[in-house]
This record gives sequence, structure tokens and C-alpha cells, in this order.
Amino acid sequence: MSLQRVKAPGTFDYDVIVVGAGPAGLTAGLYTSRARLKTLVIDKLVPGGQILNTHLIEDYPGFESIEGADLAARMQAHAEKFGAEIIMDQVVDVRTEGPQDQVKVVRTMEREYRAKAVIVTAGGSPVKLGVPGEERLNARGVSYCAVCDGPFFNNRVLAVVGGGDAAVEEGVYLTKYASKVYLIHRRGQLRAQKILQDRLFANPKVEVIWDSVVDEILGDASVKGIRLRNVKTGEGRTLDVGGVFIFVGFTPNSDILEPLKGRLDREGSGYIVTNMYMETGVPGIYAAGDIRAQLARQVTTAVGDATTAAIAAEKYIEALNEQPEDPQPIKEAAQAAVAVAGYS
Repeated sequence: MSLQRVKAPGTFDYDVIVVGAGPAGLTAGLYTSRARLKTLVIDKLVPGGQILNTHLIEDYPGFESIEGADLAARMQAHAEKFGAEIIMDQVVDVRTEGPQDQVKVVRTMEREYRAKAVIVTAGGSPVKLGVPGEERLNARGVSYCAVCDGPFFNNRVLAVVGGGDAAVEEGVYLTKYASKVYLIHRRGQLRAQKILQDRLFANPKVEVIWDSVVDEILGDASVKGIRLRNVKTGEGRTLDVGGVFIFVGFTPNSDILEPLKGRLDREGSGYIVTNMYMETGVPGIYAAGDIRAQLARQVTTAVGDATTAAIAAEKYIEALNEQPEDPQPIKEAAQAAVAVAGYS
């Protein structure tokens, strides 16, 4: 692994670095580059984030229905139109240097970048069941992405684990390919939106197995079945399936902020706590999208978070350029500017 060392103190590669290129990251990159700030967006995978794993999006204003990959491509093109630079690299960590933390350093697998502000939109990673057979059969019948892997399971019986929006929506999507889909949920009712539940219950290919958990995923070279347990009765049963799709949540990718531990707040599960300006406890570092502690995690909330974070970062940088010697007035000036700013 090669690593290009940082530049001399007081120099910057970029005005803003955005960590993550999902809907939040691409929106932040759009706004900061449109504000004529030199912007770098970094993601370890292709731009799009979680929406690349969603077949259809029907709750994004202006689009009655749009494929996740199509919306991601449009967001990327829009950000690049205004000058955002988007690269593929894995961010290792984020830290600060210099007086009053004015220099933000983003270290990747390839080099280090320096910026005046950082917007963290790193999202999260799928939560695993942690049961025997899951790791061994990963990519051999165990999947966390229906859009990615569904076409490989034509005419097979599949199991979907979970009860939220993702599990229900992707379970219905898998009926395009599967001969039958079992939806396995540990409770007696689903958490998904009512409109998604209605579609699920109306689909003749879907059977819901209530109050049950997966204790083991069976198979040698590929998935052959799952062992279930009813959480109320303790009764066990084996279900023959050719694939298991797991949608039981995800864990925020907040470990990259470990060098700043103790200086920013995180919930017990790792989500970053911010104020109304998307500021963390470290001036000039913002969090937006699924990595941030909040009630809902939707495309709409992600882009809203990112818009606020980008405008706040812009005002922070303006204040930093005017009075770099005193960080508290910088923060106050940025907040005051955001409070009265009007953007179209």
C-alpha cells in the first residue's frame, strides 16, 4: 500500500471532502461544488450507496417510480456537472491537525487528503444474522442485495429475513424470479409501510412465517435450507430453500471517525449525533444521511441532511477564511449565516 504524505501545514488539497457517495454524499458534493468550493467525493464502491440495492424508488418527490440505479446515475451526473470530483478509494479515518483543528485530514488506502471541512455521509453496512452457515455460504446463496443477486435465483424457492421496508419491498421484487418467497419475521406484525405490506400480502408467491428466527443456514457448496425456531413455542422446523436474503438493518460506518473519539457524540449503536446544522462536536466536520442519528432513513432525509450540511460547511469556510485565529466565533458566525441564508 502506497501512501502519499500530507502537504506542508497551512495548505489544502480541497475546500470540502465528502466521505461517501450515496444520495447524501452526491447531494453534498452538488451543493458545495455549486458554491464554487473545490470538492472531492470519496467512496470505496461506485456512486449510489444503498439505492443501488433498491429496485424501485416510489417516494422521491418528482419521480412516481424510478430505478435506484437510474436515480444514482442522475445524482452523480448532476454533482459532476458543477465540478465535484468523485473517486473510488477506501477511507481509513478522519482526523484534524493544526491550531483549532483547522486542517481536516482524510486518510485513504492510497494517500492523505487535506480540506477545510469534511462532510461524512458514509452510510452503513448490512447487519448479519450471526448464525452458523451464514459466513460460509455468503455469495453462495446468502445475499444482502435482492437487486444484485435476484436474477441468479430463477425459479427457486427463497427466504427473506426481516420485517421492515427493505425486507418487504425486496421480498416482493424477488417474486419476479422465484417460484416462491418465504418472508420470515421474528414478530407477529411487520414494521414496513402499509402500502408495501399491502403489496406483499396480495402477492400469491409470498408466504409469511411469523414469530420465527433463523437458527442455521444449511448447505455445503450452496444454500439448501434453513433451520427455523418459533420464538413463542420454541418449536423448530427445517425449510428447503435455494437462497436466503437478509434485511435486518445495518450498522453505521462510523469507525472512520475513531481518531476523534471523545470529541463527538455517538449513540450506543454508533450513529453520529449532530445539531440542526449537521455539525458534529468537531468544528468543520459534519454528518449527514444514514450515518446520522435520526428518526427516518430515507433518500429524502439523506438529501435534506446533506443540503443543510453543505450550506453550513460553506458558511464555516467563509468564516474560517475571514478569521482563522478564533474557532468559536467561526462556529457562531457560520450558524448565524445559515440561519438567515436564503437558497434557491
